[in-house]
Amino acid sequence: MPLPHDLCSHIQNAFRARHAKVLVPHNTQNLGVLSILLRAGFLTALTRGTTHLPSPSDFSTAKDSDKRIWAELKYRNDKPVLSQMELVSMPSRRVFMDVAEIRRMCTGRRAAGTVKPLGMGEVAVVRTNHPEHEWLEAREALALKLGGEVVCRAR
Repeated sequence: MPLPHDLCSHIQNAFRARHAKVLVPHNTQNLGVLSILLRAGFLTALTRGTTHLPSPSDFSTAKDSDKRIWAELKYRNDKPVLSQMELVSMPSRRVFMDVAEIRRMCTGRRAAGTVKPLGMGEVAVVRTNHPEHEWLEAREALALKLGGEVVCRAR
């Protein structure tokens, strides 16, 4: 599985460089994290495509190595909507939380000893073991009473 730090740095750098769109490799992890950012309002749209253009029709016939996800970045008053995206769980220190710890993080208290609480407008991405809900935002995981690995956070 690809590491999430690639996606976090790629998205953050694209916002800082004022790009309109960014393309990332197509895989389940990237699609899950980007769909959470889309629902949270950090992105305008997601489109499947190839390395050349965002085209769903070309996506279905392309080789796996050429498949990409095109994300349209969102700006308000010429400023990026996403100001920071950082990892919580790293390869050297993975952070798993149960429902009680996710509740603490979402309600403004430190969780798991080292994870800062979520601020206003901030989202955390949680990867669960549930087959139907593998990638969730922390508040969605709390509502479904699912724990898991807290991968990254964005504000």
